[in-house]
Amino acid sequence: MIEPDIIKDAEIEVLLKDIADVYDYDFTQYSKASLKRRLNRICIIDKFTSFAELRYRLINDASYLQRFIEEITVNVTEMFRDPLFYKALRTDILPSLGTYPFIRIWIAGCSTGEEAYSIAILLKEIGLYNQALIYATDINPGVLEKAAKGIFAAGPMRQYAENYILSGGSKDLSVYYISQYDHVRFHSDLKSKIIFSTHNLVSDASFNEFQLILCRNVLIYFDKDLQNRVFKLFDDSLQPLGYLALGAKETIRFSHLEHKYRQWNGEKIWKKISWES
Repeated sequence: MIEPDIIKDAEIEVLLKDIADVYDYDFTQYSKASLKRRLNRICIIDKFTSFAELRYRLINDASYLQRFIEEITVNVTEMFRDPLFYKALRTDILPSLGTYPFIRIWIAGCSTGEEAYSIAILLKEIGLYNQALIYATDINPGVLEKAAKGIFAAGPMRQYAENYILSGGSKDLSVYYISQYDHVRFHSDLKSKIIFSTHNLVSDASFNEFQLILCRNVLIYFDKDLQNRVFKLFDDSLQPLGYLALGAKETIRFSHLEHKYRQWNGEKIWKKISWES
């Protein structure tokens, strides 16, 4: 299949500068290949026949920005994705945090919230939910609105239930939600300890100190310099001996902070062992 080529490489730079100047959103260090694919997709879906049309709409219609962000950011997630990772959280990482009087967890780039609800279920099942607080953040206010509702399509629930069992779950996942025709609604008590909020990993500062930070399958869309900036943000936000969890294709190795972390048991989880610069 031949990909559309409405937006050229040089035009991407112009458009990103416009967005930074007008709206103070900085996408300049996102992967250019990924951006180009998604910009051309926007043009097809929203029927822009040229770069000039897309640029004019963005600059002159502030209400279009949210729509643009929804398309430009990648929102692919699922519950208990990579079950062995969640099993490690269940059996080792989260119980080790149970010695803290209060556990703060940051899910950065939470998208529509499946990961936040997965962590909430784990915390409930190991008896740590009441002493924890989950901060679930994303740059995209549209997906956060969906996440806060706790409503998901029924179609993927069979796969989610399989993931849950493989992650060490001993119940039926359906005990946590109510089925309603073609969708399910998770019980409200699951989100009583979740705070959904907008946060831009590119430009926003640290906002708390955490014992566990999860940022899975987000950094693969950033270039190396931006990845290092985000690692610095996470390091500033992570308590000594806390844990940083990344996606299957992401690593803190070869970053300027590698020496401060030790990988845990072959999983994409790193423990902060040093607080020196």
